[in-house]
Amino acid sequence: MGGDELEVGVGPWVGDRPTDPRYDPELLASGDRRNVVDRYRYWRLEAVVADLDRRRHDFHVAIENWQHDFNIGTVVRNANAFLAAQVHVVGRRRWNRRGAMVTDRYQHVRHHETVDQLTAWARENDLVMVGIDNLPGARPLESATLPRRCVLLFGQEGPGLSDAARAGCEQMFSIAQYGSTRSINAGVASGIAMHAWIRSHAGPPPD
Repeated sequence: MGGDELEVGVGPWVGDRPTDPRYDPELLASGDRRNVVDRYRYWRLEAVVADLDRRRHDFHVAIENWQHDFNIGTVVRNANAFLAAQVHVVGRRRWNRRGAMVTDRYQHVRHHETVDQLTAWARENDLVMVGIDNLPGARPLESATLPRRCVLLFGQEGPGLSDAARAGCEQMFSIAQYGSTRSINAGVASGIAMHAWIRSHAGPPPD
């Protein structure tokens, strides 16, 4: 397409600069082109994370990473949008951050080598393990109320949750589908499940 592309964000601060320590002098001087909501314009990264930490929700998100899943970046980005407490990557430590669109800077990400480690951690922190997969016996997410304190667990693209993950889940929910495909990818499923939690337990977002 021709024409000038719209720039994201704002330019240098105009007028007297604020003295609030949350503001970043470099951003005030050069402008803030980050993909952040307006209330965080010109704020230091650490200040944004600290403010998010005051308001994080009671749900966590976990995804298995046995095959270097490209959906993990999208899961992290969704977790930031819905303000999950943490994202847990199970299996391979390395994951493709491209889809996260740098939201991993604002989101706490924890690694577990095995599902058993994640399950033990959840138990220690009084969190219900909830699997999201279209499996026999899974209850429909559309008519469910997710536990307030929980870990939403997603499997790999294609095979879905591993046998170990299924065994570690206390509850299992499926997402209704109406077309010909057998499954939707974990990135999409995570957004649907997180929003289901938001509808049940969260108030309106801050201005």
